[in-house]
Amino acid sequence: MTDERISELRAVAHPLRLRLLSLLTGAPMSSAEAARELGISQANASYHLRLLERAGLVEVAEEVKVRGGRARRYREVASRRERSSSPEAEVAKSSTEAREVFVRALVDELVRRNALRVAGPVLDVDAELWVPSETWKECVNVVGEVAVRLHAAARKPRTPGTDRVAVTVSMFPMGAS
Repeated sequence: MTDERISELRAVAHPLRLRLLSLLTGAPMSSAEAARELGISQANASYHLRLLERAGLVEVAEEVKVRGGRARRYREVASRRERSSSPEAEVAKSSTEAREVFVRALVDELVRRNALRVAGPVLDVDAELWVPSETWKECVNVVGEVAVRLHAAARKPRTPGTDRVAVTVSMFPMGAS
């Protein structure tokens, strides 16, 4: 695993940074706009956005004039990266510590999102299975394509005609116990 990939995992291994990445998938936002949406201080949003920018997970999309100053609007870049032809290889390369921290942040975020669940189409899946290698690879690719499609369809929060949804997926090969 590269130092860059470990840095990315550590950067997103914080529930607030996961929320910021999700928020910035739909539309570029300044730290002030993100702070209002997430109910946090602008300083806190700015700090976490700078960490995400250093890790290469967000980029400055534009700079706009605001009351005599300039505000940077950030956008998420990870979902636009070309997916690896072998996602399981990337997971296998992750350091155990970085993966653990990341998974704990995912769990915390899933619990937070679940508290906001409303009526509508739902899919909850949990499985520990033994499947043919080819089936596994095909399924990882299909779920990856779904993730890319959802990210591409993401809009700015509260856009008329959109639904707020949560998607959390973690698929990985396991060793024999």
